Amino acid sequence: MTMGNKKELSPEQSIELFRVLKARFEKNMNRHKGLEWTKIQEKLEANTGSTYSGEKMWSLNEMELSGGEPDVVGQDANTGEYIFYDCSAESPKGRRSVCYDRQGLESRKEHKPENTAMDMAAAMGIELLTEEQYRELQKTGNFDLKTSSWVLTPAEIRKLGGAIFCDRRYDHVFVYHNGADSYYGVRGFRGWLRV
Repeated sequence: MTMGNKKELSPEQSIELFRVLKARFEKNMNRHKGLEWTKIQEKLEANTGSTYSGEKMWSLNEMELSGGEPDVVGQDANTGEYIFYDCSAESPKGRRSVCYDRQGLESRKEHKPENTAMDMAAAMGIELLTEEQYRELQKTGNFDLKTSSWVLTPAEIRKLGGAIFCDRRYDHVFVYHNGADSYYGVRGFRGWLRV
């Protein structure tokens, strides 16, 4: 998806991404009450020639390609930026079976996964949801009923070798801990992006 060394989309890819994002936005109005798609699209298109906006569109496309189904969940009142979260029903398929971070991966003696949640997020230009953001997402629907998602782990937990993840079971959001080196086929991560 990268053209040359820049992270940007072709015009055709941008048109397709706009089509997908608009359809998802209109189908899930409960996630973004009071927001209008035309204003969001204008914001996305306003600077499509600039690297900043081009990279944001590229990041949204990476979220989409890895199964995240990004959607607008709000707008920052101070900056006017729109906030996108991964809104796929389950943890994104293209981001599962990963350790929490590079340190966790390198501490494994055997059966190392191919990647980490933190490295993948950085490569995509997004950040992991925090526990608070994850709980906010869950107020808009039921997510991770069969899977779980790594969330940004507080430094004091990570220093001790742990990492946290969340899911939804029994109509409640649960937060768990695991070694940062662990990985499972049903655990991925959810990210977010400001545009």
